[in-house]
Parts: sequence; structure tokens; C-alpha cells
Amino acid sequence: MNASMDSLFAALADPTRRAILDRLRKGEASAGDLARPFDLSQPAVSRHLRTLREAGLIDQRRAGTRRLFRLQPHRLAEIDTWLDRFRTTMEASYARLDTLLAEKDPDDAP
Repeated sequence: MNASMDSLFAALADPTRRAILDRLRKGEASAGDLARPFDLSQPAVSRHLRTLREAGLIDQRRAGTRRLFRLQPHRLAEIDTWLDRFRTTMEASYARLDTLLAEKDPDDAP
């Protein structure tokens, strides 16, 4: 796994950051809107947002004095691609196990 993937998983390891990403699935939001459901200081929320930005999971734009954040789904697609290799391996393993079990003689069972 490369450093880029490490930063993705590190960013996703925190439940507050996952909740922020979940909120951003609905669309763009300001830092204040994202902070509202949490019992955190504004600097703490800003640190979470910075971590998500540095991992490439969100980006921001300015609208007047407000900073608006939005999800960057292509980074999540990278995780899905990485996990897909494991899905493929596991599906092949289960298929081999199914074949072995199907071939097993029922009289051999204990």
C-alpha cells in the first residue's frame, strides 16, 4: 500500500471525519454547517477538514467570506479498486471451497 492510500485510511479511521463525509454526500456545506452536529471547537473541526482535504477526500471553495466543502468521490473509488482485489481473491477461494465440498463424499462425513 502506498502513502496515498495510507492517508486515505488514516483520514477514514476517525468517526467524526466519516460523519463529515456522510454529510457531504448530500452536497456542499460550509464549515459551520459541518461543525453543527458535533460537540467540538471550531479549531478541532478545522483540523478534521484539513485532514480530509490533505487526503483528497474533500475540496473547498470560497463563496464570499464562507468556505464551502464538497466530497471528492474519486478518492473513495481508489479505495474500492484496492478492496476489489481482495473481493476477487476471496470469491475465488470460496468457489474452490464450494467445489471441494460438493465433491466430498457424504459417506466420509463424521
